[in-house]
Amino acid sequence: MTYHFRQALLAMRGNLTATLGTLTTMTLTLLMLGGVLLLTLNVNRTLEGLESQVEVAAFLEGEADGAALLRQVEALPGVREAQLVPSEAVLAEMTRDYPSTAEAAKLVGNPFPDTLRVRVGRVEDSRPVAQAVERLPGVEDVEYGAGYVDQAVRTLTTVRAAGYGLVALLFAGTLLSILNAVRVAMYARRREISVMRLLGATRGFIRTPHVIEGVLLGTLSSALALAVLAPGYLALAERVAAFAPVFPVVRDQGTLLPLLGAVAMLGILTGLAGSLFATQRYLRELE
Repeated sequence: MTYHFRQALLAMRGNLTATLGTLTTMTLTLLMLGGVLLLTLNVNRTLEGLESQVEVAAFLEGEADGAALLRQVEALPGVREAQLVPSEAVLAEMTRDYPSTAEAAKLVGNPFPDTLRVRVGRVEDSRPVAQAVERLPGVEDVEYGAGYVDQAVRTLTTVRAAGYGLVALLFAGTLLSILNAVRVAMYARRREISVMRLLGATRGFIRTPHVIEGVLLGTLSSALALAVLAPGYLALAERVAAFAPVFPVVRDQGTLLPLLGAVAMLGILTGLAGSLFATQRYLRELE
């Protein structure tokens, strides 16, 4: 094994340009991946906060059967909870929040209809549920904060999709860089490899130094990425929490450590997979 490690280090030093290029590409890819995963984690936390606040309010017509409508709404897909609030209870809530409402009610009576308050399982279900409720007979109007909820969902979904697309492109570039680095190293040692094959060396013996090279590149890039990503994210999270405390920024170690560990492991596995594929293809070409 010492021989294989020494050969891997010699190959990395002998092809320093390819090694540095691969290391840089992998580190940037892992940084982007970690950033996207952390962003997605916070986006999901924000969506969870929205889900606890978003409410679809269905205002019923005067002669509508509220109990029957409640049963129909509870059976709709995407509905987590539904509640029928009588007009008197709505008036009491409005009077508590806006005392002047009581004076207006004395003059014109209770202006508020019976209301169905619906909570959805996911914030993305707000629009479909609202449209389904609005089509029910006896429902006069539906409100769920369309301008705010729809825009928030579109923005968060676009951010996630763009991040994943960028990471996919970077990973493709990383794999190509690893393939190129390993192939260059094996080409530089082509005469030595030919002699080893003539002497009866197995494929595994020939491939091992280059596989170790890929794993070393993956390990180094993971370490560099985490050395930048972890303190950078924590510093940014503190600033966001100080200047915009309304955003539920994730900072607990129980959530962050598994994610960062997954990023590191993915970097190592990428180096391993790329080197295995490159060595397999090159040895097959020699036959």
